Amino acid sequence: MGRAVSLSNLLDAPALPEVSDLGFSGSRLQPTTSEAASLSAGEDADSKRSGWRKGKAPPQWSSKNNVIEMLNELIDELDGIEQQIAQQAVEHIHANEVILTYGMSDTTYDFLKEASRKREFQVVVAEAAPRYDGHRMARQLAESKIQTTLIADSAVFAMMARANKVLVGAHAVLANGGVIAPSGVHMVALAAKRHSVPFVVLVGLHKLSPLFPHDPDVTFNDFQSPGCMVDFDVLAESFVREDESSDPLNIEVHNPAYDYIPPHLISLFVTDTGGYTPAYVYRLLAEYYSREDYSLDKEMIDRMRL
Repeated sequence: MGRAVSLSNLLDAPALPEVSDLGFSGSRLQPTTSEAASLSAGEDADSKRSGWRKGKAPPQWSSKNNVIEMLNELIDELDGIEQQIAQQAVEHIHANEVILTYGMSDTTYDFLKEASRKREFQVVVAEAAPRYDGHRMARQLAESKIQTTLIADSAVFAMMARANKVLVGAHAVLANGGVIAPSGVHMVALAAKRHSVPFVVLVGLHKLSPLFPHDPDVTFNDFQSPGCMVDFDVLAESFVREDESSDPLNIEVHNPAYDYIPPHLISLFVTDTGGYTPAYVYRLLAEYYSREDYSLDKEMIDRMRL
């Protein structure tokens, strides 16, 4: 029985010979002259390889154990981030408060569920059209015995006057303290700012990015299928009219996946290491990133090698 596939086994596996190193004679493979000459050195290579397995690592993998250990630590850290954020829930949610959230966020759900163990409060969930994943969020909260109200996105501004706090998740935290969040969250942030309601973002620091909103990599947005906004029959009709040389339906459907929320609309970040204001993000960048990591394009990497 062969060994189980693991990172250690892959790093220890000897290299396979290239096809160009093998000679052909009829339908059978024959070793070339160079390969036959190297057979005598095979025993020495096997002895060296066995010596590496006994405790002496080959030179090119001298840091293999350190890399594996660091990867395991990173995996363990990622697994516990949502739990570490949820443990701070009692410090931020008080009795009889009304919490407003948008759409579905596993981090927000765990946060509210943990707070419900010691606090009685209400949650208002915006449905987050056109994905409507707020329906799933409301159902899970109700199953956790949390008093939940589901509203349409158009009712967010009206309900914000009753809310004590807004809790949302985020896709990424940018270097200036702004965040990339699911589409529609910017509308919620504006309503919270207008009603002076604290806007709290629940996010792990593994989502901290050294990029700024004006960087080309950040301005690129993902556009989802228009099918969840417009019926495909309407789209098909526009193409049929164009083929028949009649007046086509001028329909453009934009369904962006993310919004950018500037830092002046954010009150607090609740992370796995504690709470921070957007103005403190630059200190976190200095702690988690080296200046060389801010730009990893090919030219920068080539200059670092010189």
